[in-house]
Amino acid sequence: MSEGTSANAEQEEFITILGLGSLLSERSSRMTFPDLQNFRLGRVPNYRRVFGHPASIFFQRGIANQETLEMSSLSAEYVDGHAGFVCTIFEVPNNNMMEGGMPSKAYLEREEEFDIISVPYIDLENGKERQGGVLCARYTDEGYTQRWGKERFEKQYGVYGIATIWGWKQDSGLLPCATYLRHCTLAAKSMGPACSDSFLDETFLADRTTTIRTYLASNPQIMTTEPPPELAVRYGG
Repeated sequence: MSEGTSANAEQEEFITILGLGSLLSERSSRMTFPDLQNFRLGRVPNYRRVFGHPASIFFQRGIANQETLEMSSLSAEYVDGHAGFVCTIFEVPNNNMMEGGMPSKAYLEREEEFDIISVPYIDLENGKERQGGVLCARYTDEGYTQRWGKERFEKQYGVYGIATIWGWKQDSGLLPCATYLRHCTLAAKSMGPACSDSFLDETFLADRTTTIRTYLASNPQIMTTEPPPELAVRYGG
């Protein structure tokens, strides 16, 4: 099976979104996609879910910890033959999200650092493999700069002392943003055991070895630390 292709929805009325982090929460998903339909579970094979890059929004919201490197977000990266992970699936109206089969600028603004691709997925409601689920995948610094320009990179990352988005090595010590990790863990739990166990056992730190279950067992304070009051709803699971 090959890697995903650029998200291709042509002019379809609805597109299918695959959620791997915040979008595991239906509440969070509706903040971004208020008209979503048919929220359910699926599996994305041949992709690994990794806390492998810092997200600018964590710095903007004051929840990135640069001292401890707890500042990473999630993406999916292609690994041929990998079991993959449980995701959420839902349909949203294609209201200027796709233009000519490619993500629109408005959609890219919401997911600025990712490669937005179309991948096969399995709908766990019926066990059938489907095509064309839109997924936030690992990208490159070069791709980001080509898309947005060096000034955008400086504004979103450079001002915080971050020299790379996607160049963090497996031994870099990069760790999940604690507030975001708690949110995603609670969101996965709310979707039932299959989703929760997948998030704990099929999501990895930047080292690609340590699972979230292992990491949380060593850092239980993450799950008992509430988000800042102004972010309690957005990062409340």
